[in-house]
Amino acid sequence: MAVSTAKRRLGWLIRDRFPFRPVVREVQGVTLVLPWSHRLPDYARWGPTYGQNLVELARLVAESSPLTVLDVGANVGDSTVQILNAADGRVLCIEADPAYLEFLHRNVDGDKRVSVVEALLSVDDEQAALTAVRTGGTTRFAEGGDADAMPMVSPTRLRAEHPEFDRLRLVKSDTDGYDVVLVPAVAEAWADAHPILFFEYDPYLTRIAGHDPVSVWTRLEALGYRDVAVWDNGATPVGRTTTAEAGRHGAVLDVPGNQRSRGRTYWDVAVVHADDLAGQAAIQELVPGLI
Repeated sequence: MAVSTAKRRLGWLIRDRFPFRPVVREVQGVTLVLPWSHRLPDYARWGPTYGQNLVELARLVAESSPLTVLDVGANVGDSTVQILNAADGRVLCIEADPAYLEFLHRNVDGDKRVSVVEALLSVDDEQAALTAVRTGGTTRFAEGGDADAMPMVSPTRLRAEHPEFDRLRLVKSDTDGYDVVLVPAVAEAWADAHPILFFEYDPYLTRIAGHDPVSVWTRLEALGYRDVAVWDNGATPVGRTTTAEAGRHGAVLDVPGNQRSRGRTYWDVAVVHADDLAGQAAIQELVPGLI
């Protein structure tokens, strides 16, 4: 195990010296153009179910209603491409990092079902300027100067500018710590549509971003969201809970041994509105047990 870990880290070190060299990879049933440093092929090789919880959720949702997806933090478009390989629908991708936008366009521009917004989703149009911090195929954003700041768009303006997504069905958010503020803002902007909310719940990164991770549950509960399906970061089902109890259950992620930048556990969660019977049926099929 130590030898394989050392070999893997050496490989990453070499790839990270030429991080944005384009490579073509077959990953989880689709062909993607990726930056050489991107970790997705590695994660998919070690855990074949990695990321497939979102894909299966989209497939089930598409069986009962038209599939319209908001992909926040679209990165290179891997989630979008896999979703549309599994089910027909439309996807609105939001990505601000120019380094990944090049790859996003390579992967989705040939598909008329995909629209791309080159901006950073913000809670409102008054948010302070942010700049990109990149690591291993993912990006988080930190406060930065105006010179390298990303263009921003609020959920309210996004909905107004893209009426074809007025009946939004599924939201995927992967913004490395900002999900707990962005996801409720999206839910508020599309409050009449009650989209299913799929996002990473990572208290470690959330606190680095300056936010309280537990606050997301109170805000979503106030918006009528009740049911929560939980997977670990390898997409293995953990169980179902509610927005009223998710903060208490999520305390397991705050143990001292999980407070580190590498090798920690976080959750993928899908949160469903109390009035969304089809969404509830979908998460019960994917995550049959309770926490």
